Amino acid sequence: MVFKFLRGQLIDVIEWLDPSRDTLVWRFERYGNSIMMGAKLTVREGQTAVFIHEGQLADVFAPGLYELQTNNMPLMTALQHWSHGFNSPFKSEIYFINTRRFPGLKWGTQNPIMLRDPEFGPIRLRAFGSYTIRVSEPSTFMREIVGTDGDFTQDKISGQIRNIIVQKVSRVLAGSGIAALDMAANTQQLGEVVREGIDPTLDEYGLDLVEFYIENISLPPEVEKVLDQRTSMGIVGDLNKYTQFSAAQAMQNASEGGGENAMGAGLGMGMGMGMAQAVAQGMAGMNQQQQQPQQQPQQPPAGAAPPPPPPPPQEKAWHIAENGQTKGPYPAAQLGQMLAEGSFGRDSLVWAPGQDGWKKAGDVDELAPVFASSPPPPPPAG
Repeated sequence: MVFKFLRGQLIDVIEWLDPSRDTLVWRFERYGNSIMMGAKLTVREGQTAVFIHEGQLADVFAPGLYELQTNNMPLMTALQHWSHGFNSPFKSEIYFINTRRFPGLKWGTQNPIMLRDPEFGPIRLRAFGSYTIRVSEPSTFMREIVGTDGDFTQDKISGQIRNIIVQKVSRVLAGSGIAALDMAANTQQLGEVVREGIDPTLDEYGLDLVEFYIENISLPPEVEKVLDQRTSMGIVGDLNKYTQFSAAQAMQNASEGGGENAMGAGLGMGMGMGMAQAVAQGMAGMNQQQQQPQQQPQQPPAGAAPPPPPPPPQEKAWHIAENGQTKGPYPAAQLGQMLAEGSFGRDSLVWAPGQDGWKKAGDVDELAPVFASSPPPPPPAG
């Protein structure tokens, strides 16, 4: 029982082996025990030990191995008036502060940021990213943030830091004057401005904002949808060629399926190409009309003679092939006379400009009036 009592009263080794990755401050648990003068204090790299004596912040120990004596605890010695040395146990709270970097902390705008874009006008933006902090002034951090919390994690301070960041980001983006479509190319510059603006506030907490990143600045979904449509139109370019290309792809896909799919794709391709050509021609005609000024018909001056009538259309003439020779040309009236004389008939070969090769006169519709007044050949005898 005596050994157990002495073991509870005296603590020889004071250290903190951090099993977590998110603890900023951890209080050395004494369970009501006293600390023996001459005890060993181990402060590892990335740590700082702070002694709180009777509610007052006393000595601060950097990384190293210490044997607690009055000569290395000047503030504690002054508070307890240990000017002539002291070897008895004493009571004091010891806090270990993690001074390493805490990376990968996230921030984001819960509500959109309203700003006036030089291209789109009033617009809403969202932004998010990450940041890294560390404790730069352990004494200030203990006084301003931690207090008597014996297990202070990064979650307890990240919310407050996030609010500070979002407030500063909103001001920087709104006052940058950079177009929304150009902000992606300026995130590094904007991040530096935000970090420089936040540092003075965090210095008051004993913290340092080591790194700050803006990972994304996004438009509202409805604006992104319209922007995608605008981008698609720019990529399509020539509507007629794009429609032909799409129809060819559909035809190829349907031909692989075979059967009715191929027939339907062929009809769809023809209709699509026709519609595309009609749209393209209509747009081209509208553009031509807009570019060319409308010309008003010229009126003849008063008292001038009216213009002469246009000449009558030229009558069509026909050539006749006979015995390997070509005769003519003859107008239709002369062919009627030749019909009456017997030198021209339905089986005569004729040709006129615009006709596709030689034909029998009886098969040419335009010569039907010539044979109207003449009876057809009699049927064969017998």
